[in-house]
Amino acid sequence: MAKPYYGGQAVIEGVMMKGPKHWSLAVRAPEGNIVAVDEKSSSIGDRWPVFKKPLLRGIIVLIETLIIGVKTIAISANLSLGETSEEKITPKEMVATLGLAFALVVGLFMVVPIYFTRAVDPLRHSRLLFTFIEGAFRITLFVGYIAVISKLKDIQRVFQYHGAEHKTIHAYEAGEELTPANAAKYSTLHIRCGTAFMLIVMVVAIFTFSFLPINNVLYRLAGKILLLPLVAGISYEVTRLAAKYEKSTLMEIVMAPGLWLQKLTTKEPDESQLEVAIYALKRVLVAEGVLEEAQELRTGANSTLVSLESP
Repeated sequence: MAKPYYGGQAVIEGVMMKGPKHWSLAVRAPEGNIVAVDEKSSSIGDRWPVFKKPLLRGIIVLIETLIIGVKTIAISANLSLGETSEEKITPKEMVATLGLAFALVVGLFMVVPIYFTRAVDPLRHSRLLFTFIEGAFRITLFVGYIAVISKLKDIQRVFQYHGAEHKTIHAYEAGEELTPANAAKYSTLHIRCGTAFMLIVMVVAIFTFSFLPINNVLYRLAGKILLLPLVAGISYEVTRLAAKYEKSTLMEIVMAPGLWLQKLTTKEPDESQLEVAIYALKRVLVAEGVLEEAQELRTGANSTLVSLESP
């Protein structure tokens, strides 16, 4: 059996790490201790093997990753405020924020590129050229958006935890003991990063959307939304191949743009941030039966386990 991949996500003042059957969220509380939340995670693919087939598995992984990601971001937002804070984020506020974020994504990365490209009259007569220019503009918007938000102080903190996540995964995959000193030696860039995946999605979308009509904005937008699962499925298979053959020259060339883009979305973490990422991964490894319980606490930091029902 192939060795399972472990990965994660940077959240507010913390890191979520996920294994095949469990995920763990670790957050640095204002009091200085690490607060952790653990939960089992089951995939629909475990119950319905058909969803583990190529293309379908990518769609399922993306949906399940989004669900866990949104959930852990909401939890981390409240945990990072501390036990004494009364300014907790309510479910309604989170839903409203997600709705606004979705509208921004659709508007900025789907609608705006269509109108921009339609403004160039010669492009209206070539579907392939139209799609290529539209896709190039979408990628430019995406990179520009990341570059702008990377200047925000709060986002820089998240990007530092993103770097801590990658360094920790690198250390684990290299067989090193999980300590801040060992993790610090590694790169903040990782081939299986979500940033690289998003770039792959946008490139795959250029080819997939080339069959859509270009003279009707609503039809083109609807077609894009309907084809997103297919784009996600193809992109996931590309990412799997990249991870499997990451040492090959061809894959290094193919994945280089995604790694370059990560230089915007990852920052060098400090020791305390590495401790948080390591703690999250160790909790997952303990839950998965990879580590003994005693090894989990070798982070040099006080920690607290809370339940999902905690205020």
